[in-house]
Amino acid sequence: MGPAPAGEQLCGAIVEPEVMEPALEGTGKERKKASSRKRTLAEPPAKGLLQPVKLSRAELYKEPTNEELNHLRETEILFHSSLLRLQVEELLKEVRLSEKKKDRIDAFLREVNQRVVRVPSVPETELTDQAWLPAGVRVPLHQVPYAVKGCFRFLPPAQVTVVGSYLLGTCIRPDINVDVALTMPREILQDKDGLNQRYFRKRALYLAHLAHHLAQDPLFGSVCFSYTNGCHLKPSLLLRPRGKDERLVTVRLHPCPPPDFFRLCRLLPTKNNVRSAWYRGQSPAGDGSPEPPTPHYNTWVLQDTALESHLQLLSTMLGSAQGLKDGVALLKVWLRQRELDKGQGGFTGFLVSMLVVFLVSTRKIHTTMSGYQVLRSVLQFLATTDLTVNGISLCLSSDPSLPALADFHQAFSVVFLDSSGHLNLCADVTASTYHQVQYEARLSMTLLDSRADDGFHLLLMTPKPMIRAFDHVLHLHPLSRLQAACHRLKLWPELQDNGGDYVSAALGPLTTLLEQGLGTRLKLLAHSRPPVPEWGISQDPPKHKDSGTLTLGLLLRPEGLTSVLELGPEADQPEAAKFRQFWGFRSELRRFQDGAIREAVVWEAASMSQKRLIPHQVVTHLLALHTDIPETCVHYVGGPLDALIQGLKEASSTKGRMVMSRGGELVMVPNVEAILEDFAVLGEGLVQTVEARSERWTV
Repeated sequence: MGPAPAGEQLCGAIVEPEVMEPALEGTGKERKKASSRKRTLAEPPAKGLLQPVKLSRAELYKEPTNEELNHLRETEILFHSSLLRLQVEELLKEVRLSEKKKDRIDAFLREVNQRVVRVPSVPETELTDQAWLPAGVRVPLHQVPYAVKGCFRFLPPAQVTVVGSYLLGTCIRPDINVDVALTMPREILQDKDGLNQRYFRKRALYLAHLAHHLAQDPLFGSVCFSYTNGCHLKPSLLLRPRGKDERLVTVRLHPCPPPDFFRLCRLLPTKNNVRSAWYRGQSPAGDGSPEPPTPHYNTWVLQDTALESHLQLLSTMLGSAQGLKDGVALLKVWLRQRELDKGQGGFTGFLVSMLVVFLVSTRKIHTTMSGYQVLRSVLQFLATTDLTVNGISLCLSSDPSLPALADFHQAFSVVFLDSSGHLNLCADVTASTYHQVQYEARLSMTLLDSRADDGFHLLLMTPKPMIRAFDHVLHLHPLSRLQAACHRLKLWPELQDNGGDYVSAALGPLTTLLEQGLGTRLKLLAHSRPPVPEWGISQDPPKHKDSGTLTLGLLLRPEGLTSVLELGPEADQPEAAKFRQFWGFRSELRRFQDGAIREAVVWEAASMSQKRLIPHQVVTHLLALHTDIPETCVHYVGGPLDALIQGLKEASSTKGRMVMSRGGELVMVPNVEAILEDFAVLGEGLVQTVEARSERWTV
């Protein structure tokens, strides 16, 4: 007989319990359990529920494939553990942009392109004749001094190009910014536009006209201005979509000249392109003295000419190497958690992308490496390479007309040249910022080598703002006091180079002054400048004093921190005059036990808590003496727990002891319960103090 049809088998299975039911013995509960169990077996599985995979014995115990063996071997060698690999992969999934959002962003970019090229033209006028601008828009640039030669006319951009991390696939959430380069036609520019901010004035007027017309379009929910990397000479126009996608993306428009418009030989770091007579409003000196070089001004012009070439270089190196892109994304998260990429002069994601390109070109990173390997390699390079002493270059040309690295070291604190050999990518990065990056890279490498269980969370998931990273923190406010500091320190060339930005001009000499004064007490000094907020197109651009507060962080050495004596040279040495000039009235002659008579500075500190705050006295004294910044403008945060600890000590002197009878005598013994209670209060105070001075950032 053959097998029964499916319908007959199904009927037999349903009737079978009725035949077997009289033979069942036991309680009613057992009958109910049996019937429910059989009913469960008969019912088909619910949709959407995962069912166990049935594997044969051969499939369960088959040998691993070569791919699985390589995966296990790579995990063991590169990630130390499977858990770390899973954590890295999950983090990359969280920060990557989904394909659905990419499609919506691409559609928005196409709409932006169509509207930008349709903006109407404006006839030619003088640069100082800005009556053609509508009343509802302001020029996003401080035009000081106002008088400048040249003409301007608006024409639609000759080319609209998406540049930056979005096109490369290395942008990370939550803030997605898409940079768009607008190549201005040659008819707008003139040969000498590199002089006296003429190019930057035309660039700002170009943006103002665009902003007026795009703000009237219903496609955009927000149209405003912002500074490019904090540079007040280079504003950009920010566009956001209207409706539910308003927080999806921010498109930043950057006007730029044609790639070969400016002659590179005129923009070397040793050249001057801001004339002293024009900037200071004085007649030129007749003594034949040379003009001071303007390396930062020249660099800002070169940055606009190299947008497309940098994109091509990054696309060539990172285009098909997913591991390199993952490494860049991890490095951006690492920088963001430590707030190293914020504000002007930050170590941005663009810099780490170019650093990956440099390491690939020097064969220290291979294109087949994983993202974790790239992260380790870059951190190892940063931890062991001091770009303030030995700069690096992506330029492979041996042309003798190219400037030497020594010329860039003389003009900039940190040197990293691009493939042209003319542009320093780290021109805005100060030595203090780079040393902070080096210090954090060394800590991260130590953490990775230790194979700690919480290494991933400490490295990439834990925010580390300045208040957590440094022992003492001081805030300088208001920033207008730095303008007087520039006059006191006679920083006229720096002001001329930075276009009047007295905060940037005074920052380098200020940190050098404090590093010299703190001496061996100081391990690391870093600074932080908050990003300048966006502003509406009908508002004037923010002034330098409106950029918030300048914050300085001091990481101190325990050795010598509590010393009250600054020992200087002997009185008859030539260095004694410099010592007296540096410390001012604090310096005095003292005779020591060995019979030597030396210059010395003695700080007032009686208790240990006062000795720990000697850096406060040093900082306020030097700032008032050399920069005319009074103590009232220095908000110093150091030793905030001393008052709490002192209060607990005073309370414990009475509450921490109790009287007991021993051998017929009354004796004072420690009250353990009271001491434990004091420690609990201290712990709560520590947590509250840290949380009050920190902020959380989640991926």
